[in-house]
Amino acid sequence: MSTALLEMKEISKEFPGVKALDHVSIRVNQSEILALLGENGAGKSTLMKVLAGVHQPSNGEIYINGNPVTIEGPKHSQSLGISIIYQEFNLIPHMTVAENIFIGREPRKTKGILDRKQIKRETRKWLDRVGLTRVSPEALIAELSVAEQQLVEIAKTLSFNAKIIIMDEPTAALNDEETNKLLAIMKELKQQGMGVIFITHRLEEVLEVADSIAVLRDGKYIGSALVKDVTKDDMVTMMVGRELTELFPEKGIPTNQVCLEVKDVSVPGALGDINFTVRRGEILGIAGLMGSGRTELSKAIFGLYNNMTGTVKVDSKPVKSPRGAIDAGIALVTDDRKQEGLVLGLSVYENLLLPSYRKIFKFGIQQKRKKDEIVNQWINDLKIKVHDPMVEVRTLSGGNQQKVVLGKWLQMNPKVLILNEPTRGIDVGAKAEIYQIMKRLTDDGISIIMMSSEMPELLGLSNRILVMNEGRITAELSQNEATQEKIFYYASGGVMNA
Repeated sequence: MSTALLEMKEISKEFPGVKALDHVSIRVNQSEILALLGENGAGKSTLMKVLAGVHQPSNGEIYINGNPVTIEGPKHSQSLGISIIYQEFNLIPHMTVAENIFIGREPRKTKGILDRKQIKRETRKWLDRVGLTRVSPEALIAELSVAEQQLVEIAKTLSFNAKIIIMDEPTAALNDEETNKLLAIMKELKQQGMGVIFITHRLEEVLEVADSIAVLRDGKYIGSALVKDVTKDDMVTMMVGRELTELFPEKGIPTNQVCLEVKDVSVPGALGDINFTVRRGEILGIAGLMGSGRTELSKAIFGLYNNMTGTVKVDSKPVKSPRGAIDAGIALVTDDRKQEGLVLGLSVYENLLLPSYRKIFKFGIQQKRKKDEIVNQWINDLKIKVHDPMVEVRTLSGGNQQKVVLGKWLQMNPKVLILNEPTRGIDVGAKAEIYQIMKRLTDDGISIIMMSSEMPELLGLSNRILVMNEGRITAELSQNEATQEKIFYYASGGVMNA
């Protein structure tokens, strides 16, 4: 067997009260893309932070090109040819592309003067290598699209002469076209002799681009395989420890009673003439490409726009503000749980209680027992994996963070639950759990409006699908009519026949 570009052998890492990694081993060869798979909380990020020098392993060994190394910190890791691209970009928005790529290591002339021509020339070289031929080195990061920023991150990584590149959920915020472009660049990096470690929850991408997989579960190494030798179902079974025979539960049958009515809703520059109803116990899917107005619609229903015209009614009663929406029984789970759904510096306990503090005060005194009951109920009902509810919510996996967001709104006993990208960035096992929760809620009579960019999710869960384009509804499809081809047609601006 040839010498591996990277080997991590029997790596363990312990934090106070938690064994995050338990004798994990992986291997990456030159010109290979290794998909590192596992549910949220499996240990993938911790393992990569050990490789990036952020964490020191409790024990285990690391080899680069067959030579043992002790990685002393992030800069040492980079000097060894290892670079990591995190899901949250490490770019400064109001600096130029060139300044971001060479920050802290700018080429200089004699007497310490910046060599701006060389900076620009070198930046141009790295941008061209990742296909950003039309992006100027002098462009501000804030002016670039999310996909372009992702490629700038890769260009910056390559400028360190990296031989091992770690990509942590690089396609999470990209549309299909942008994703395909990034996957093509990953293949090019592989052809140039690099080793790529690819962390993703999208198994279709693994089948498309990876050569091999390594699977972690609960901090332990489960196994490795060549992609050509496994199916998607095989990967799921390795990740979750069981077969997911039915990812999507059987669809419920909504009642004929209208719970929510949206009539003639418009928001200047965002939405135009939106009309629809939602029945009790229904899952109404909202489809559309990026920029179609799905997120703006969720905010309009929740009363977040002062300049909105038209009406939103719950059980025939109008809603005009976020507080009015909450009191009427509307709950909103946004598409950005870290920025809008949670207060990351607060505990799981405090986050679960945020919307209900008004209701658990008695004569101006908070009722400790009542708060404990609420928190314990939702941790148990939603199977939130947390050893102590007082730990900061930022320490939880993505799937468990999403359950905390759900729990904080479900305790308000909503009539209408708006879910914007309910499973973004979470693994297949956690997805299945959230889908079962949604089914249970609709069985209890709660109406769900689900905005999703994942076509299987829309088709697998929705009783009915509305398709949006440029802030307007272009089609309404029943569950029997809806297909991926029809949704894409109407999402691209196609018009339904009268």
